[in-house]
Amino acid sequence: MSTRALRLHDLEPTISAFRADVIEGLSRPQKTLPCKYLYDDAGSHLFERICELPEYYPTRTEMALLASAADEIAACLGPRVRLVEFGSGAGVKVRLLLAALADPAAYVPVDISRGHLVAAALALAKDFPRLRVQPLCADYTRPFALPPAPPGAAATAGFFPGSTIGNFAPDEAAAFLGGAARLLGPGATMVVGVDTPKDPAILEAAYDDAAGVTAAFNANLLVRVNRELGADFDLDAFAHRALWNAEESRVEMHLVSRARQSVRIGDRRFDFLPGETIHTENSHKFAPDAFAALARRAGYAPKALWTDARGWFSIHALTVE
Repeated sequence: MSTRALRLHDLEPTISAFRADVIEGLSRPQKTLPCKYLYDDAGSHLFERICELPEYYPTRTEMALLASAADEIAACLGPRVRLVEFGSGAGVKVRLLLAALADPAAYVPVDISRGHLVAAALALAKDFPRLRVQPLCADYTRPFALPPAPPGAAATAGFFPGSTIGNFAPDEAAAFLGGAARLLGPGATMVVGVDTPKDPAILEAAYDDAAGVTAAFNANLLVRVNRELGADFDLDAFAHRALWNAEESRVEMHLVSRARQSVRIGDRRFDFLPGETIHTENSHKFAPDAFAALARRAGYAPKALWTDARGWFSIHALTVE
């Protein structure tokens, strides 16, 4: 199948939007860069490698849970559903759900990385030849419109696996879920994968692996800023750090300045002290009850819940009220 036959819906953020976000983030007292920009083509491929690491338990735990619960989740969604996946990535987990669905009407993968999105959508369309695949390149944290639903679609449902909801602070997560509710419509079902709090040693190892793949993933953000915005970050002058913030119930990823230095982006310069950090990503962990309360605040009614035997991960089916 060609990309022409697939028909990409392209709302990828512009370079000017990227530059504005980088300048704004680095101008804060606690320097930060939006985690969505970690996922260019190189970053997306690095994240696929992270998902295969022995330390990174979320992927294999969620995959096993999805495999065991797929039929029940499919029953919640019903036949002829149009499934919208937010942050679709390589499209690995959704295959378990698509295989269980009764005659799905369409699959709309939404991702910010255009090249990665097209490659994943083509592979999935080849393996599910009867399925209409409608890839949409967009920043799913901002409002966007879905492509037209195919004739005969009974309902639209959302799928947000991977504990990606944890990248948002709780208020931001509620805002995202509220936006998804408006996009999907009243009565729609939203399926969300949520990582739970656990031993800090397990959590920190998952985001700071021995092979250094997560460190390369984090540093790739600076590579991207250099390449696309003409910055002069010295990659050797920054180190990767992952730490558990118990008060906020989240793992934080930072890039730590190894020395006093100054970085140029266009006509702007940003000074760093030794030990000063750029906060690049959060991964909040929610107990099932806490996430259910957050979902209610965002306009959903909890519908069903699945957890693994250890309680390391949960999958929530929510109904838009």
